Amino acid sequence: MDSLSLPPLRVASGRVRLPGSKSISNRMLLLAALAQGSTEIHDLLDSDDTRVMLAALRKVGVGAMALGAGAWRVEGCGGVFPVKDADLFMGNAGTAIRPLTAALALSGGHYRLSGVARMHERPIGDLVDGLLQIGADVRYTGNPGFPPLAIHPASVKLAGPIRLRGDVSSQFLTALLMALPLTGAEAVIEMTTELISRPYIEITLNLMARFGVTVEREGWQRFTIAAGQRYRSPGVLHVEGDASAASYFLAAGAIGDGPVRVEGVGSGSIQGDVRFADALQRMGARIEWGEQFIEARGPVLGKLKAFDLDLNHIPDAAMTLAVAALFADGRCVLRNIASWRVKETDRIAAMATELRKLGATVEEGADYLAISPASNLVPGAAIDTYDDHRMAMCFSLAALGGVPVTINDPQCVSKTFPDYFDALAEITAPVIAIDGPSASGKGTVAERVAAALGYHYLDSGSLYRLTALAALQAAVALDDESGVAALAGSLPASFEGGRVLLAGDDVTDAIRSEKVSAGASKVAALPAVRAALLARQRAYRRFPGLVADGRDMGSVVFPTAVAKVFLTAAAEARAERRYKQLIAKGMPANMHALLQDLQERDARDAQRSAAPLRQCDDADLVDTTRLDIDAAVAAVMTIVKRQQQ
Repeated sequence: MDSLSLPPLRVASGRVRLPGSKSISNRMLLLAALAQGSTEIHDLLDSDDTRVMLAALRKVGVGAMALGAGAWRVEGCGGVFPVKDADLFMGNAGTAIRPLTAALALSGGHYRLSGVARMHERPIGDLVDGLLQIGADVRYTGNPGFPPLAIHPASVKLAGPIRLRGDVSSQFLTALLMALPLTGAEAVIEMTTELISRPYIEITLNLMARFGVTVEREGWQRFTIAAGQRYRSPGVLHVEGDASAASYFLAAGAIGDGPVRVEGVGSGSIQGDVRFADALQRMGARIEWGEQFIEARGPVLGKLKAFDLDLNHIPDAAMTLAVAALFADGRCVLRNIASWRVKETDRIAAMATELRKLGATVEEGADYLAISPASNLVPGAAIDTYDDHRMAMCFSLAALGGVPVTINDPQCVSKTFPDYFDALAEITAPVIAIDGPSASGKGTVAERVAAALGYHYLDSGSLYRLTALAALQAAVALDDESGVAALAGSLPASFEGGRVLLAGDDVTDAIRSEKVSAGASKVAALPAVRAALLARQRAYRRFPGLVADGRDMGSVVFPTAVAKVFLTAAAEARAERRYKQLIAKGMPANMHALLQDLQERDARDAQRSAAPLRQCDDADLVDTTRLDIDAAVAAVMTIVKRQQQ
């Protein structure tokens, strides 16, 4: 898509499982490639940047095999890349080109590294200067100080400390730290300027230690790698969730009242960007920490508070604060963010331009932004993203101001978080939950309400039948709990125009067969299947919204639904409707038997221990006994419009 139109959003609530950290993923891949032995990496981020790193490593002879579900096996080369001549395309991945440049410069080969046009505008001169000090042969083939580069074999000598600037990017220090153990000699790096983004160096040092190489640090000025250290595989590693990505959802929880919980990072994280939660807390957000989660919700009273913060330690997550400033009670200042100028785009200039589209007054400096929010956001702003994933993700939060926002080039999020907008929808897209007893008309009403609103529709009552049908088609035994749960968790079901589709095939009649009905009862009794279908039902939540019909929609599946409706009717009226339906289909029917069946089913549904039929305390009751379908739809639409105001 060229653009994505986000509807006005007002609340954010739920849980998000984070993708793997880009910073950790690419560091682990390179260290595993340089190590002795085989390393299994689990929860690796699947994104443009990691694909770039994997492709480059394979071209220089490193074995890398996908094991499935985010797991990879990397066969280490013991510090010696087998292929000595290669052309490497690095896209716009700074976490790939910079450390790989240093490692290749010490590898005795001839390599050429290039990227997209923006990569050729991102500085690499400080790293090259550091490498030239020890005799590496790295040459610019375009503009001096920037990629593309050509690396030639050279004799490297570490006669004295490497003097390195650290005020443009911490990735230059990371690159040297990761590569220098390949020399086998003692290596010393001395910083000649202040080191920015220090938490990212902590990540580097932590991961190097996991691979058996320790670094002595004297403050942030001097780093020493003792002679004779080699990387050795630690065996199996797991990538933490991406703390930078967590910032978008935590901010959504703070802006949209929450709670929103991110899972995969927490108090035990090695990533400095988890400190973004502290900044939100200073703005008045309520934050809860766990070992592997962080949860955010809005202030107890009023708006978020204005801030004036030095954000040098969290430069990526700080971008999210710039958009959060739109919801603050006064002027907000982000300081010491000069590194934004040399990222995927000039983020200071880009952020200032796009914030003004939303009505903010923005003062832009060499290393700061000052943002004064407007009393009301400008609706319908079209946000340009500059081929920068973080611009797209940050500005999606503006829709939580209750205004429509268009994100241009939304696919740019594939650099680090391809499923970002799906994840955002799972906590922000409005849900209308409709429940009620059998034959109350809830399915027909729900589907027509969805059509009227332009929302997606979920017939949850069909999911157990569809799961049974899918199991029968795949020859999976109905008592194979793990096998059936696996099918349920990725069930390719959709609901269109009164039809039920499974992988695109119309199975509306097939799921009503006696065999499938019996199978649905069996699989519904399996706890793992119920858990899988709970997650599957929540995954139907998409922009612009969802109308979900079925049991527990408002109480368990979508407890924060913006509108909840309990549709009912007298048993006699429901029996008459069912009778007319059956007669219209040419099927035999007995009014007395239908009424008795419905009354008995109502009693069972109300009394069963699992998911009993009941009206939620916060649900609106609509009695359709004397209403035709049009009137019932109108009654529900009135409730929806009232709740969305």
